[in-house]
Amino acid sequence: MTDLRPPWMEEPTVAGKVSKAAALSVVCVLVLLPFAGVLSTSLSSQKALAEAGSYVLIPRDPTWAAYREIWAGGAVTRALLISAGVTIVGSVLATTVTALLAYGLSRRGSFGHRAILSAVLLTFLFHPGIIPQYLTVKSLGLLDSYAALILPTALSAFNVIIMRGFFMGLPTELYDSARIDGAGEFRIFGQIVVPLSKAVIAVVGLFYAVGFWNAWFNALLYLNDSHKWPLQLLLRTYVLQGQSLGDSSAAASGEAPPPEQAVQAAVVIVALVPILLVYPFLQRHFTKGVLTGAVKG
Repeated sequence: MTDLRPPWMEEPTVAGKVSKAAALSVVCVLVLLPFAGVLSTSLSSQKALAEAGSYVLIPRDPTWAAYREIWAGGAVTRALLISAGVTIVGSVLATTVTALLAYGLSRRGSFGHRAILSAVLLTFLFHPGIIPQYLTVKSLGLLDSYAALILPTALSAFNVIIMRGFFMGLPTELYDSARIDGAGEFRIFGQIVVPLSKAVIAVVGLFYAVGFWNAWFNALLYLNDSHKWPLQLLLRTYVLQGQSLGDSSAAASGEAPPPEQAVQAAVVIVALVPILLVYPFLQRHFTKGVLTGAVKG
């Protein structure tokens, strides 16, 4: 019997390895080059920016003036703290609610199983739209509050389906043995399901964290007080629309203020770095958490 393997499982040739390495190198350069440009611009002086035409790839005489400016307790610092708080509280709340709902929907025969699952799936087909959402938030008295940034997006049907599929893949013998030992549903969920589902919980938590961190439209829609704006809305207003962040701390202390382009680039870097730091710690859970839940869902 001949050992035939499909072409994609064959050992690549030397030319193939070189081609893959070259292609990956080009992709890496194309991805990293804009980040390097923004980072270099944020570290550049007024003279370097003027000579380079407002965009620097390799900074000369790098300075932290732009970062000192945005960390001096002004609007960016306040917006960063608001974004961090909304992301942490929103991610924990959304992940908890999603896990509880997914666990209930994964247990066949639970109360209202079919009706609730149908309601969740229905949201894939029919989206309420902006005006009904706004009227709902307004009728609940959530306008101009941080709750308006969290509650409208605290549950994603897509994440519920992924997590439900993962829970359904756990051996039913675990549930049966736990019930024989006298455990209730909450104890089974907390002491058996959650420890075995760290991968999908981590991935879904990351999905929510990225969503809350990058969200700006809810803030634009529901917040009238600019002092409550999260970082992304401030970034949009400041970088894209060119509005001022307020009084410069450097000018107040008698020093020359950092260049505007450097401050804008520094705000972009501050908005990017927290999520980039989270990804490496959760990357190893992606394959097991997402693929298992998606296939079985």
